[in-house]
Amino acid sequence: MMEPLTALVVEAGEAILAVNRGAMRVDGKQDGSPVTEADLAADRIIADGLARLAGDVPTLSEERTQLACPPFRDSFFLIDPLDGTKEFVAGRDEFTVNLALVTRGVPLLGIVAAPALGLLWRGIVGHGAERVAFDGATMGAAEPIHTRALPKPGEPWIAAVSRSHGDPRSEAFIDARPNAVRKTVGSAVKFGRIAEGSADIYPRFGPTSEWDVGAGCAVVTAAGGRVTDGMGGELRFGERDDTDFVIPEFIAWGDPQAARF
Repeated sequence: MMEPLTALVVEAGEAILAVNRGAMRVDGKQDGSPVTEADLAADRIIADGLARLAGDVPTLSEERTQLACPPFRDSFFLIDPLDGTKEFVAGRDEFTVNLALVTRGVPLLGIVAAPALGLLWRGIVGHGAERVAFDGATMGAAEPIHTRALPKPGEPWIAAVSRSHGDPRSEAFIDARPNAVRKTVGSAVKFGRIAEGSADIYPRFGPTSEWDVGAGCAVVTAAGGRVTDGMGGELRFGERDDTDFVIPEFIAWGDPQAARF
């Protein structure tokens, strides 16, 4: 299902790009985060597409949490129709459409598309990952990607960091890496940079939501990396019986050998 799911994510990205950011309505959610007509348009496209492609598989979308019935015992789709809404509202290009297929708590397939950059990263755990350039619905050739090895002594660690979600623990964690260099990147593009080997770590020692992480987790893992909780343990998705869907903290590692605590 990778190709039809990719086409669906790209279609959602086209709908986002069609929205006039200068004239669109921006509302606030209960948690204070923004939601726009672009978020909702992308969500409608994905919801309708998944109903056609795999109507028997449950979905959990950021924009439809009221319809979710956790815990998810088998497989479900985990969706963020527009990750990086703040970046989008601010006029920047680093926002993504995230889609993951989670099975028994583990993201096994992931697609992270950055429509304004014309790039997507996708992967299936155990079958590898790839990066694809696209222009509208026109897809370029898929390029296999792999995370990079642990930096050698004297080489800098490249840390992907958020423009708007910094926190003292993440900063201290990065400072503990030898010769760390920060690369500011928006949204789930950070996972793509880890997966393609242009960054080594992406720590987030602050709460985020499962739909922010699931697709990127699958892509990084498929590319040879690892995503852990803050103590090096496995992340689990969709298994709680409430509607919180919060991941307290995580670290994406390019080299799994680096994930030692």
